[in-house]
Amino acid sequence: MNGLLTRPRLIGLALALAIFVVDQWIKAWVIGIGLREVQVIELISFFRLTWVENYGVSLGLLTANSMEMRWGLIVLTLGIAGVVLVWLLREKQWWDIAPLALVLGGAMGNIRDRVNYGFVVDYADLHFGDFRPFLVFNLADAAITIGVLIILARSFLSREKRGDEDAGAKPSEI
Repeated sequence: MNGLLTRPRLIGLALALAIFVVDQWIKAWVIGIGLREVQVIELISFFRLTWVENYGVSLGLLTANSMEMRWGLIVLTLGIAGVVLVWLLREKQWWDIAPLALVLGGAMGNIRDRVNYGFVVDYADLHFGDFRPFLVFNLADAAITIGVLIILARSFLSREKRGDEDAGAKPSEI
């Protein structure tokens, strides 16, 4: 057990927990201020709080229209979160662990919403006039997105680096 819970992994798990806690706190706050009843609270000219009950995943995919689909989606996302957790516990370096922690913390926040409410609470509405670069989202969604983008960027950058190293090697060394 000693080798499994190294300092970087413990910090990663703490980051995932922090994302989860802050996400749930913000969602409780928007519920507490009555956003569900008023639907929209204009904060500044390009950002407002907008109540959205998200019954699916990204871009309305896998919308849970029934209790069976809801629990199926919960099981599916728990499975994905489990894979992310195992992946996090296999990594050694902080820069590999941190983006996985963002994804894990965000996933757990959205899973808890689905269990408690039957939908994910979305509220952050960034807009420039009628132009919306994103759908209405929440902190968990932002953490997942940032984590995935970092994982993809690191994957592409490490592949390019490996390709450069392989280019200089003799065929017998590859």
